[in-house]
Amino acid sequence: MIIWPTALALSLSLSPSPPPLRKCYLYCNGLMDHIYVCQNGAGCTSWYKTPTHFSGTLDAFVKITRNEGVRSLWSGLPPTLVMAVPATVIYFTCYDQLRDLLRYGMGFQGNYIPLVAGGLARLGAVSVISPLELVRTKMQSRKVTYSELRVCILSSVAQDGWLSLWRGWGPTVLRDVPFSALYWFNYELVKAHLCDKYNVSQATFSISFTAGAISGAVAAIMTLPFDVVKTRRQIQLGEMETLGVPVKNPTSTWYIMRGIWTESGYRGLFAGFIPRVIKVAPACAVMISTYEFGKIFFQKMNLDRQQQAC
Repeated sequence: MIIWPTALALSLSLSPSPPPLRKCYLYCNGLMDHIYVCQNGAGCTSWYKTPTHFSGTLDAFVKITRNEGVRSLWSGLPPTLVMAVPATVIYFTCYDQLRDLLRYGMGFQGNYIPLVAGGLARLGAVSVISPLELVRTKMQSRKVTYSELRVCILSSVAQDGWLSLWRGWGPTVLRDVPFSALYWFNYELVKAHLCDKYNVSQATFSISFTAGAISGAVAAIMTLPFDVVKTRRQIQLGEMETLGVPVKNPTSTWYIMRGIWTESGYRGLFAGFIPRVIKVAPACAVMISTYEFGKIFFQKMNLDRQQQAC
């Protein structure tokens, strides 16, 4: 909620002109990507038809607030929180449990423990949330009701089996699992270095914030090609759902990556480099520093209660 307006304004200021009609496109509100369809002028949402010619992030702030009100800076927050909250709870809980299990329960030592724990935690979170993500995508692309959505999902399961609920799981894993593994690996290293530098036994809010921003930026840069591939694959699947025609080219991750490399070279695989770093780094910093602060706060509160009980 803190960085939402900034991420929203940034994504809109960097957006190109609206795509052709009957096209599926992605709208990023700062935390998750949403698929939208504009089949005709009358059916487009109001924010789509609003002029989005911004000279920069600050200009986007001013024009969005002036034309649509302050509340529009938090547009799309409720449906995103429905997905983000359970995914984040599963992710952070699994990471702490796996890290402690590897380090204390199984006796492993070394810097690779956060790497393994972070990757496995994200793998579990993605696997649990993936069916909900598919449901959300279908609702956005077709604008179906909940009763129609139930019929749509049941028919899809009957035709393609239960594994169809995890369609798109592969590209998501290829992007998110390496990101999380690199993120936690770098975060624990940077945090330990800063704690030693400032001679503190426990990371402060500022140390967690700094370590989160640095590790988030590094992980975002190194996994950007997978993010580009996932975005293109989402658009292809969305157009297939909308137009009712199969995608001509294969949609495997490596095929799409080779196609991007052939068309644009390494620049195509790292498209959106600056916007992704600007969006991901503060998001990671706020999330991990808030999480660490919350853990310390509740640990102290539980310790005080135990001491009072004694």
